[in-house]
Amino acid sequence: MPDQLSDPGSSALQASTPARRSPSGRGASEASGETATPGRRRRKRTDWRLGGTAVRRWDLSVLSAALIGVGLGVVGGGAVSRIAAPWAATASTVVLWLGLGGAVAFAFARSRPAGLLRFRPIDVLWGVGLGLGLRLMQGWVSGADAAAFPSAMALDGGLPSGWWLTEAIPAGLVAPLVEEFFFRTVVLIAVYQLLRRSVGGVAAGVTAALVSAGGFVLLHATAGALTLVDGIQLFAVGGTCALVVLLTGRIWGAVLTHVVYNVTYLVLVVVGTLGAVAPAAPSLG
Repeated sequence: MPDQLSDPGSSALQASTPARRSPSGRGASEASGETATPGRRRRKRTDWRLGGTAVRRWDLSVLSAALIGVGLGVVGGGAVSRIAAPWAATASTVVLWLGLGGAVAFAFARSRPAGLLRFRPIDVLWGVGLGLGLRLMQGWVSGADAAAFPSAMALDGGLPSGWWLTEAIPAGLVAPLVEEFFFRTVVLIAVYQLLRRSVGGVAAGVTAALVSAGGFVLLHATAGALTLVDGIQLFAVGGTCALVVLLTGRIWGAVLTHVVYNVTYLVLVVVGTLGAVAPAAPSLG
């Protein structure tokens, strides 16, 4: 009976029609009225903290390059600083920056972690607020309310000749940029991504922040003996900038924090010099 009730031409039609392939992938989902599932196509990462191919290339080779770069910079800069010439101090700083910058260039030549270089207007707010807060903390810890303003007085009572070029611009702009890209991109991210899968994001972040901030203090210690107060303050600056990068996934908030922290010191130097106030020496970051 079922055969008798069926369409008599259906069997012939089926025999003459070539068998269709069952749709698969995107076609299957469209044929069934469903959208393609996102999991079938690998999405591009937008945040390095979640992993991805780009950030995984910041591995032990990048960390090794960072150690080699800072080592060559410190040793080479120290050797240049011993030259008996007026330009030795500036040249020694440039050599150090070249060592740090070489490690940064090596890391970014391998890959660019997703979202790291993205800029948001709120980064300015965080940078200004945290930079001013850190400078106020430095003044409170060092007892600056009872000390004189820092100054860089020349014999004529004004700022030394070339001070803006040899001191202000390097300390206020170049040093924060180079140091943040070295410690808060290369060192921080390399340590974080090496540990994230084995110990988890939180533990990896804490470890990376401590390594980054500790290395920041040690680098400044190579320039001369640090007091306990200076060490605490430098660690606070390094730790704060590391947290900014870990919490936002972006570097510019940390760079601006460091810039504001250093620039506020330079402002105090200008005020102290032009006001003919005796010198003091809070630490730069």
